[in-house]
Amino acid sequence: MKKSAGHIYLIILLAVLSSVAPMGIDTYIPSIPDIASALHVGIEKIELTLSIFLIGFSIGQIFGGPISDRYGRRKSSIAGLLGYSLFSLLIIISSNIYELWAYRFFEAFFGGIVVVNAAAAVRDRFHGEEAAKIFALIGTIRSLAPLIAPALGAFIIHFFSWEAVFIFLTVYSLIIALWVYKDLEESFTYVKQDVIKSFKSVLTHKKAIKAMLTLALGFSGFFIYISKSSFIFIEHFKISTDLFPFFFGFNFLILIAMIRVNIVMLRKYTQLQLIKFAITIQIISGALMIVNYEGSSLIITMALMASYMSMMAFIFGNCMALALEHFSKNAGVASSVVGVLQFGLGALISSIALSFHNNTFLPIGISITVISLVSFFIIRTYK
Repeated sequence: MKKSAGHIYLIILLAVLSSVAPMGIDTYIPSIPDIASALHVGIEKIELTLSIFLIGFSIGQIFGGPISDRYGRRKSSIAGLLGYSLFSLLIIISSNIYELWAYRFFEAFFGGIVVVNAAAAVRDRFHGEEAAKIFALIGTIRSLAPLIAPALGAFIIHFFSWEAVFIFLTVYSLIIALWVYKDLEESFTYVKQDVIKSFKSVLTHKKAIKAMLTLALGFSGFFIYISKSSFIFIEHFKISTDLFPFFFGFNFLILIAMIRVNIVMLRKYTQLQLIKFAITIQIISGALMIVNYEGSSLIITMALMASYMSMMAFIFGNCMALALEHFSKNAGVASSVVGVLQFGLGALISSIALSFHNNTFLPIGISITVISLVSFFIIRTYK
């Protein structure tokens, strides 16, 4: 089993590789009002593209897992990045909301092919508690993406039109493709296997599925906050687009700090104990958001958002390590199942939450509280 020390360059590369989703989502958020205006539709129709992105991302991972296990982490990453780049560029020519939805879906589809390789590459090299630490370190670096991305998006649309955001994503993905081609060493060992049987072995593993569902539900609540952040800060509290990244990024600063706390606490507590602790905090945070449904205080709202979102520092890496530990020969497929559940449920649940949109925070509070309660009841049966 390899140790994390001495693999910082690899960790940075894998973190950047797995940042395709947060960069594709968060760079785009500050431009949502501008795109709605340009396409003459309500802001809720542009917010829906976030859910469409997650659906495409999920489906891409269904294909990405078997491709990764068949052709390797490096080749499938490059192919996915090139497709992601192409459809990021095509989004610029969207003349109506339906074209935007279609191009956004395929952009995310290829992003899904990319992202399974980062987790699979970790599973190829690391195991157990060491894998949990690696996922946490990758999470720390990757968390810089949603911290930086909204600022980049706001900076771009301050000087240019919304189309420039997707020009940036096109160039960004091409640069990563070149980096992967140059520096990512292949780590998988090809084992001939039936794809259907491979998926079946993952989906019928009860312990792994419990960890995967816990991660997926946590991400669903996390994504509800991301989807509604434009409404919370720009529309409700009247924060300017230029200042939005600072308020939005506060959540990720706390998240990064909590990732470091998680690494330290892994020396004393089990992964399962830390997951249960984090979900308990999320339940409390969600209940308090229901009480705060009128959103009269910006400071209280930011504190509740940060307390909920930062708990993903304890959920993501630990659940991922627990889920993938059982699959040495089909880590790509296992990673894709994690991704499909994570982003598929995120898309489904966030779409339902968005459909109950009103001018208060009540739908948000109820949604994240129910999600966290269900998540806790699932993980408490993990033995």
